[in-house]
Amino acid sequence: MRYLLMILALVAAPALAQQVPQSAAQMQLSFVPLVKQATPAVVNIYAKIMAAPRRTPLQSDPFFERFFSDPFSERPRVQNSLGSGVILSADGIVVSNYHVVGMATEIRVVLNDRREYSAEVLLGDPEADLAILKINAEAPLPYLELRDSETVEVGELALAIGNPFGVGQTVSSGIVSGLARSGAGGGNSGLGYFIQTDAPINPGNSGGALIDMAGQLIGINTSILTRSGGSNGIGFAIPADLVKAFVTQARAGEVAFARPWAGISGQPVDSDMAGPLGLDRAGGIIISGLHAASPFLEAGLQVGDVITHVGGAPVHTPNEMIYRMSVAGLGSQAPVRFLRGGEEKEADVSLIAAPDVPARDEEVLPARSILPDMRIARVNPAVISELNLPLEATGVVVMDAGRFGPRVGLRNGDIILSVNGVEIEHPRDLQALFGGQVRQFELLIQRGDRRSLLRFRV
Repeated sequence: MRYLLMILALVAAPALAQQVPQSAAQMQLSFVPLVKQATPAVVNIYAKIMAAPRRTPLQSDPFFERFFSDPFSERPRVQNSLGSGVILSADGIVVSNYHVVGMATEIRVVLNDRREYSAEVLLGDPEADLAILKINAEAPLPYLELRDSETVEVGELALAIGNPFGVGQTVSSGIVSGLARSGAGGGNSGLGYFIQTDAPINPGNSGGALIDMAGQLIGINTSILTRSGGSNGIGFAIPADLVKAFVTQARAGEVAFARPWAGISGQPVDSDMAGPLGLDRAGGIIISGLHAASPFLEAGLQVGDVITHVGGAPVHTPNEMIYRMSVAGLGSQAPVRFLRGGEEKEADVSLIAAPDVPARDEEVLPARSILPDMRIARVNPAVISELNLPLEATGVVVMDAGRFGPRVGLRNGDIILSVNGVEIEHPRDLQALFGGQVRQFELLIQRGDRRSLLRFRV
């Protein structure tokens, strides 16, 4: 009898699959109600950017400048940027991508009902590729609710709403095809933690909404993985939890996003490393270095420990760990689980900004200096974080090489260790050496993990 029922079920399945809609209600099943609910809160953004004029190497040289100067080529150029945005509150808080509005001098926000408003950037961050805008409207605006990113699952239906190629507001459908995509999409990889979707995302969709079937915002569309320039079904969105952290800081009056500082260096644990570390599988981050001011060091972690969870969520890459810390927010504490010698331990880590201690004592070399207008500072944790310097960096760093620094081989972020054999520990040491009568110089610099000598005469 059991086998007979199985045969009947197999015969009936194709018939059910091919059944046509039997009622008007079945024929009207669609995304229409959801689209009507969500699209009023998705806006088109038009931004003007005043680009610096292009200068040739000869125009940048003080001697040749007068011969090759062109008053027309030196005029600022106006560039137009097109993208999308999402209204997040009735009082006009809007989120978009930094690469759309971050450098804009004029921003226009156009709603779905053709109302237009000017907007200002409250907070922007090129690393995360997010910007929070404010528009002043005379009436409450439609907006989307943010969904808890931890509840999003692979396989969910999703809609992408934006303005691809400038053709007007467009809706495309797909599914959430991946979570925790670290460093995906290239370009502005941001904090390295994305939602992946196969809902078509094209140029102009940047800053638009990725919503679920309840009309909640699950991510901000930011980039695609493509060889042709168009959507190939691999798009990436910044999770709503990070957007929420940005809105919180913007409302608090911050103009730049302050992310917690870990003060550690490490690498993902792969399958080759897992066995010797006492792990049954790859996963987690092994600590290879700790700054003396690191909150992880203060919480008791050591070099060689393997971090497995931050804030109750598993982490497998440094970018993923920083994302978890950023979502938790500055001033809080995050429970961190780690392995030491195969034994699982837990500690509460304070989430702090990179300390600006000791004082950076930033200085600009005077006009009489060998390298006038070059901006230098003493290295501290805040400078290390800003310039992405090696964790163990010390000494004096070039914040801005100025006009003459590049001519002798210096770049922004170079650490000047010594000049003519004299160790440099403070900006005033460099200022004294560059302000004397010496005309031949040998600079020992560190660029990334490499050291090199620069020799020049003046």
